Amino acid sequence: MLSSSRSGDEDYLASAKDMITPFLRSSTKVVFIPYAGVTISWDDYTSKVQKALPELTITGIHQHASAKQALHEAQVIMVGGGNTFNLLHQLYEQDLIALIKDLVVDGKPYIGCSAGSNICGNSIRTTNDMPIIQPRSFGALRLVPFQINPHYSDYQPPGFNGETRAERIAEFCALNPTMPVVGIREGSALLRENDSLKLLGDLDGVVFLNGKEQVISANQDLSSYLWN
Repeated sequence: MLSSSRSGDEDYLASAKDMITPFLRSSTKVVFIPYAGVTISWDDYTSKVQKALPELTITGIHQHASAKQALHEAQVIMVGGGNTFNLLHQLYEQDLIALIKDLVVDGKPYIGCSAGSNICGNSIRTTNDMPIIQPRSFGALRLVPFQINPHYSDYQPPGFNGETRAERIAEFCALNPTMPVVGIREGSALLRENDSLKLLGDLDGVVFLNGKEQVISANQDLSSYLWN
């Protein structure tokens, strides 16, 4: 569950490759879900990912006659970033939510980036995106039993008077006091393997719960959050 496709000014998926490659082991046949792309065509989005990961064989789910069959036959499911609301809307419209969850629970590797990571949580209610379309539900894949906030940042520009990211998440927590929100910074990722969960990358993250913030360190064991 990658926070972002880039870190700083690096090339697309450059630092992410170091996290993706060991996770995939020998799997190379990837079905890419580009539904979060709104201002980029799904064909162009798929080509962009293939160019960044030339060692893999990547096809867009929309390029298959049957989306469900494509997911069954894929060795890996990968979901790109963009607009989380449009991504979830498309997954509901094509009746893919339950299938993706079942395949991943049964052991099929899943790579999410930004919006693709956001949908791994309990819901998309802590996305940073504008609600440009209304999905049938905000309920997501629930591959982890907490909320995710990709691209987390506590930077506040001088003179900025809007809510900070922490303030927005605090509003969610005020209404959902028992639901953890895990904020992961760009260049970081959450790795779940069976009942193990840890934060990858060099940067700290943060967990919001019960009105409190707790810093989580790179490579910290977060497995206890799987039993929320």
